Amino acid sequence: MEVADNGRFIKILPYDGLKVSFTSSNPHPKLGVQQAEYVISPEVFIREIAPARTIGFMHEVEALKAKGLGLGGSLDNTLVYDDETNLNPLRFPDELVRHKILDVLGDLALLGVPLRGHIIAVQSGHALNTALAAKLWRLHQDKTKKGCKALLDVIEIQKILPHRYPMLLVDRILELEPMKRAVGIKCVTMNERFFTGHFPDRPVMPGVLLLEAMGQVGGVMVMCSPEHQNTIPYFAGMDRVKFRRPVVPGDQLRMVAEMMKYRGNIGKVWTQAFVDGELVAEAELTFALT
Repeated sequence: MEVADNGRFIKILPYDGLKVSFTSSNPHPKLGVQQAEYVISPEVFIREIAPARTIGFMHEVEALKAKGLGLGGSLDNTLVYDDETNLNPLRFPDELVRHKILDVLGDLALLGVPLRGHIIAVQSGHALNTALAAKLWRLHQDKTKKGCKALLDVIEIQKILPHRYPMLLVDRILELEPMKRAVGIKCVTMNERFFTGHFPDRPVMPGVLLLEAMGQVGGVMVMCSPEHQNTIPYFAGMDRVKFRRPVVPGDQLRMVAEMMKYRGNIGKVWTQAFVDGELVAEAELTFALT
């Protein structure tokens, strides 16, 4: 999917994760052509992208002020140039292109849903970025309308998983590619048995059960494969586990499980859980089939 205008463009290609490649070009002698590419993670965003400031030029200041714009701009939050050089120190040698990547991420965040893909942009700005976001949103809406019903409801899930109440922690499966990828839903309610004993005055879904729920989505992905229907996947390990915010009654968990590798009877699955598009937990889960 691509949006282009007079040689400038932004497009998104399939990619297992989120990666942004950006090329900027500016005639200023201290800017020129800058290129950068990052696989985006929370750590990379905080360390490499978020600190990059927007740029401004002295010859634009008066015109902006006359329009009532840029009133909050300062040398602390803006990288300012005159006709020859920068007037305040750089945070990165390529700060301009890093800020352009920040713009892309901010504009595409308007989607409000998790995004996977490789975004490639050349001289793109807010108008092209938001035009791509609009196209992606229309595609998302079309898929939602066509597939609004659950691929597997809880009755069908029970035909695949051995778990039963109160340990069945998946309500619906929305997407399913055996041994590749699955997306499941868990509606967290105050009626859950664990809330009566786990911080009852301030109920929070236990982290171990959040991992179990993500693992069960991975279990559906594995056990719906014909050759694995008479097997059971048991946890064999957990790595890179992170809980990013509490999950509380009223939340709807959207859990994604993706196969990383599988050999013999051992597999690794990358799992993530989202609430309202916000990442709340992630983990690399190792399982053994018996």
